[in-house]
Amino acid sequence: MTDTTDDIAEEISFQAYDDDCHLLGNLLNDCLLREVGPGFTEKVERVRLLAQSECNMRLAGVTDAADYLSKQLEREVSTMELEEAVPLARTFSHYLNLMGIAETHHRVRRTKLPGHMSKSCDDVFGKLIASGVTPDELYRAVCEQEVGIVLTAHPTQINRRTIQYKFLRIAHLLERNDRGDLTHEDKESLIEDLIREITSLWQTDELRRRKPTPVDEARGGLHIVEQALWKAVPHYLRRVNNALKKHTGRSLPLTSTPIKFGTWMGGDRDGNPNVTAKVTRDVSYLARWIAADLYLREVDGLRFELSMGTCSDKLARYAYDIIEHEQQSHEDHDISFLQKKKHVEIPGHPLPYHIPVGAEIPGFTGNANDGEADLEMPPLELPETDVEYKTEDFLGYGVIGKAASTLPKADGVGLQPLNTASPRNSPMMPSTPKTLTNSGSFKKKTSSESNLNQSSVDRLLHPSLRGRPDVAPYRIVLGHVREKLVNTRRRMEFLLEGLTCDYEEHEYYENTEDLLEPLLLCHQSMETTGSEVLADGRLADLIRRIATFGMTLMKLDLRQESDKHAEALTAITEYLGMGSYSEWDEERKLKFLTAELRGKRPLVPPAIEVTPEVREVLNTFRVAAELGSQSLEAYIISMASEASDVLAVELLQKEARLVVAGELGRPCPGTTLRVVPLFETVKDLRDAGSVIRKLLSIDWYREHLIANHNGHQEVMLGYSDSGKDAGRFTAAWELYKAQEEIVQVCQESNIKVTLFHGRGGSVGRGGGPMYLAIQSQPPGSVMGSLRVTEQGEMVQAKFGLAQTSVRQLEIYTTAVLLATLHPPDPPRSPNWRNVMEHISEVSRRFYRNVVYENEQFLQYFHEATPEAELGNLNIGSRPTRRKKSGGVTQLRAIPWIFAWTQTRLTLPAWLGVGAGLEAVIAKGDREELKAMYREWPFFQSTIDLIEMVLAKADIPIAKHYDEVLVSAERKQLGTELREAYFTTEKCVLELSGHHRLSENNKTLRRLIESRLAYLNPLNMLQVEVLRRLRQDENNPKLRDALLITINGIAAGMRNTG
Repeated sequence: MTDTTDDIAEEISFQAYDDDCHLLGNLLNDCLLREVGPGFTEKVERVRLLAQSECNMRLAGVTDAADYLSKQLEREVSTMELEEAVPLARTFSHYLNLMGIAETHHRVRRTKLPGHMSKSCDDVFGKLIASGVTPDELYRAVCEQEVGIVLTAHPTQINRRTIQYKFLRIAHLLERNDRGDLTHEDKESLIEDLIREITSLWQTDELRRRKPTPVDEARGGLHIVEQALWKAVPHYLRRVNNALKKHTGRSLPLTSTPIKFGTWMGGDRDGNPNVTAKVTRDVSYLARWIAADLYLREVDGLRFELSMGTCSDKLARYAYDIIEHEQQSHEDHDISFLQKKKHVEIPGHPLPYHIPVGAEIPGFTGNANDGEADLEMPPLELPETDVEYKTEDFLGYGVIGKAASTLPKADGVGLQPLNTASPRNSPMMPSTPKTLTNSGSFKKKTSSESNLNQSSVDRLLHPSLRGRPDVAPYRIVLGHVREKLVNTRRRMEFLLEGLTCDYEEHEYYENTEDLLEPLLLCHQSMETTGSEVLADGRLADLIRRIATFGMTLMKLDLRQESDKHAEALTAITEYLGMGSYSEWDEERKLKFLTAELRGKRPLVPPAIEVTPEVREVLNTFRVAAELGSQSLEAYIISMASEASDVLAVELLQKEARLVVAGELGRPCPGTTLRVVPLFETVKDLRDAGSVIRKLLSIDWYREHLIANHNGHQEVMLGYSDSGKDAGRFTAAWELYKAQEEIVQVCQESNIKVTLFHGRGGSVGRGGGPMYLAIQSQPPGSVMGSLRVTEQGEMVQAKFGLAQTSVRQLEIYTTAVLLATLHPPDPPRSPNWRNVMEHISEVSRRFYRNVVYENEQFLQYFHEATPEAELGNLNIGSRPTRRKKSGGVTQLRAIPWIFAWTQTRLTLPAWLGVGAGLEAVIAKGDREELKAMYREWPFFQSTIDLIEMVLAKADIPIAKHYDEVLVSAERKQLGTELREAYFTTEKCVLELSGHHRLSENNKTLRRLIESRLAYLNPLNMLQVEVLRRLRQDENNPKLRDALLITINGIAAGMRNTG
């Protein structure tokens, strides 16, 4: 079970899981024998047995024996030479990663078993119909659903991408191993492949030796699409479609997209100076290049597949027009179509000379559960700029029709010769589709290409339209699509090189609608000519992919702190002699901003001189204007606290678009970006409703929302900083109340609202099972729309494999659907809110007394955890602190959580909760709390998540960190924190009625226990390495050893930050 992504909460076959763990473990042992030697493997086994025995004694309640064995293990580790400690740490780290692969594989295996699957579309749709939802209501809710999954570059993915791909290959081999038709020879070959992968894994450096750049991070996010989502999305949409047909009798529209994807990678500049305007532009171009390349592969496969000669009149006219334009760029050639009353028959065409990669594999029709399918697509090759493409290479594998003199007549209609002089108003000449013009060839050659000629071999292998006897009409249309995709890709290569590109707009694809048009025409043609079965195959999958991914795969959000926008406006107002914008009160700011937004003249002088920081902010808005809403999705304002924060961004957007439109001589592409305030701290969450109310009371802003964004306001809620600010329980309650108020304010103003949840992977940053989270939101807060972030290691855990991706997408759809049609219950009694306020206030005070007001805490934190050393992991492009000083306040939430996860105390997720619950119980509200737990989904999910994180903590291990690393004067603080843990555990168990933590989740408990024999020695090693490193700070071998233990513990805990 992936602990923080266990939306399924289903049992796995532990026998099969154990078998796979033993297989992978034995292969790793064999590898160690070859690579390191038998002496080392004996030491590994001795350490493992000590750790396993200690765990068994502790689980059995034999504490004295467990403590003795723990001391033995500590002695074994502390006396090791560094040359032994490093490979030992690597070994246990690899064991844990291999167990994780086996665990994920068994999640996938269970989805293939026959029978009913909970939370599936079929399951939930059926339950909704049975509960009284009409088929029309269900159909409308599914088709109108808008869920946005936003992948971010938050630095919590510990593994290098090279290592991640090795894990994927091992997962594919495990899946193949399940096949029942393998021969003995096949089995032996498979084991040999596993041996090679594990040996390669051992011989690969698991540490990043440099920080990734923002472009590196963006490329990783785009690879997730190619690696898994590309195959998963059609399969997921087929599941939705099949369930809809079963329960409503109607199919999901081809272009309906209940889920779309976004990204912050390359756009999130909040506290990250490495994300510049140029980075954002380059990432957007790269995404378009990859999208065009992926679509090209699919179109190649379709051209091979759609060899039929029968098509509708409309498609025939479309293909006819393509041929005419091709002829305009070559010698006149007589050609015509044989027209019939209902459809056109065109002679078939022999197989193409160039068979596309994977042509021997059936087209993907949603079988994401087939592990082989994951290997079908070759790795993506990134842009190159030295390839020449020609129209005749791609329009078709041959030509259409025959010489006019040899063609018969049909239905009394004479076939007319086709030539470039033919009048456009001829009755036989269809009107030109909007994607075609009279410009002749589709691609205007640039100067760098004009001297290149098609080789003789190419002319023989790819004859142009002038030299072939016949071709299928679909191949003509798809050939035209292919050429424009080639031009699209080529154009991105020029733009990435900083070169001008002289393609005209009709020669490449700029928006999704133009790409969909010919493909939908092909689909309609096939449906009207009796080829529905073919239409619903690979072509339908491609249309669904385009509708979901668009021309950029994932639209990019921009994010910046509100202070940066204020600094830019201050520079402008001071330059203009208007005073300092930052010093104005809120009313004066709003008056100024509203007046400028209503005006038509530019505010920013072209020759304004500003600091580099302000110039970068202005450049970002310029890039946003150049790219527009076709490439970008929203502009997120971090640390938003006032209505002026939103209007400031609207004004800077307006200014940039005026300048760019003037330079282009035409309007900027798309519309302005949605401006999304992000409320993060507890104070800002409490003020969120009033800020939105103030915004919506401004006439200009309401008019703008209605005119440009369909009367739609998006608001983002931050889970990480609110949790670090006041503790997890208080943050959860303040987030709940903020959602209620925001929804109410928007309803009063007749404005649709979408809440954007900035959740992290760990419970301390708002993580946890997504299904539970959505089902426990305030009623009315999920009305068919939702956006949510997926970060770091959670991206790989949820979307790293096509099979797991399909399941996760289905869970998102059904959870949002249930929350929309059957909203969760609000607090039953007004007193429940009073109880929550009491728990929250006591919890917050306790948390802040420890973290912010105890003078010893900051130093204790530095001593007891590897926080100071986390920066050497090179797992993200963003600094770990917003500013170089400021203690916990300026520390990012991710390293804050990460550090406590390493020591197994998991403090941020539970600190203060026990004090709050204990205070309410002491007041006499025990039974009220139990009723809240039974009947209120929000309260129950909050307590259950705290129980889960308490189960993952290990107090003896955390105590060991204190005993070895913490100064004597601060050890008492550690003791007090452990006492707070036990208080929280006691109160949570009393509420849940459990006798032990995670008693109701045996799968989770079993999986946690199975890791301890490998995880505990890594913690012991980390403590020893930290002790030595703090005495020898410049020792690179010790630093590497520490980073390896960090990797291993993260793998064992199954999350980082």
